[in-house]
Amino acid sequence: MKHLFLCIAIMLVACTGSQTTQQVAQAATMSRMRFHCDSDTTAINRLLMKGYESGLTDANALIEFYARQLLGTPYVAHTLEADEELLTINIHQLDCLTFIESLYALTRATLNQRYSWRDYAANIENVRYRGGKMGDYSSRIHYISEWIIDNHVRGNLVEITPDLPHADFMVKNIDYMTHNPGQYRQLKNDSAMVEKIRRFELRNHRFPYLKRSWLNDKAVKAALRSGDFCSLVTKAEGLDVSHNGIIIIDEKGDPYLLDASMSGGKVMLEAKPLFKYLERSKNNIGIRVFRMML
Repeated sequence: MKHLFLCIAIMLVACTGSQTTQQVAQAATMSRMRFHCDSDTTAINRLLMKGYESGLTDANALIEFYARQLLGTPYVAHTLEADEELLTINIHQLDCLTFIESLYALTRATLNQRYSWRDYAANIENVRYRGGKMGDYSSRIHYISEWIIDNHVRGNLVEITPDLPHADFMVKNIDYMTHNPGQYRQLKNDSAMVEKIRRFELRNHRFPYLKRSWLNDKAVKAALRSGDFCSLVTKAEGLDVSHNGIIIIDEKGDPYLLDASMSGGKVMLEAKPLFKYLERSKNNIGIRVFRMML
């Protein structure tokens, strides 16, 4: 009976339009949403139903739960790119950033006891765009360093990296996009948009990170939790991080990365512990770790 009442509630939420959505966030209007396929909404509703039925109420546990539900989802890059900035809803194709955005949106909706794709969409807009409101291409947060600052101010996420044992700091210019506009569809022929993006890039930005050499340290491993968001810090010029996923702690206490993997072509749990995984690329020099704020 409880399950039946929830199903009815989900159908009512899906049919009540913007008034219900506004109780969660100011989501983009339907005319400014873009769906991958007709089944996106039903797939999201189904995931949220599974989250409800799990009985989980801890944010990290829900993040891990939803990540495991998405295992095997194809990796597809550039799903957000279009001639016009639209709120893209695509649960069937994920890259490393849309993967963690989706985990955030599903978990936040569940914690708020909201079980409609509309609530998911509102939370996607809230975490993806500066100030939680979609505008043009420049309103999307393109760098993790700004992403965490903006979402921390608004009570969405907190960085725990500086609290980890052996945490260090680096200072760097985060300005890759405006130095390489030809690599971006929206920038290559739009100098005005390049200047808009430049306004939000970070100069001499100081941010915390944990060097990869410490990832096998017992104190570090004890401080990490399954369901933590994890970004790989890169030494590439102009960039802060190169990849994103979540941490999974195995039965031995070792952290692994669960991610939307470009090399693996899907959402997957990486085969090697995180400290070994980072050895694949000399550019990956450490990690940053984030958690949801409640």
